[in-house]
Amino acid sequence: MDVMDLSFLQSYYIPVIAGICLCIGYIIKSSFDFIPNKYIPLTVGVLGLLTNIAINKTVSDDIVLGRLFSGLSSTGMYEMFKNIIKG
Repeated sequence: MDVMDLSFLQSYYIPVIAGICLCIGYIIKSSFDFIPNKYIPLTVGVLGLLTNIAINKTVSDDIVLGRLFSGLSSTGMYEMFKNIIKG
């Protein structure tokens, strides 16, 4: 069985963007009942992209991939923290 090597994504991960998206995603999940959970990854992915476009004032393929990846990784970080806290 072939295993897909996704290690190249490490170079696109931006911890600050992921942290911002993690906090915003948590706020959305815990404060806004009218937003279904299935839309939170989309929201934080787009938020990661828009945050970096606002910071860099430019758009490129690398920025789109990296910032969407950073935003979406915050969803996985939330699930990991939730599981650690709940035991």
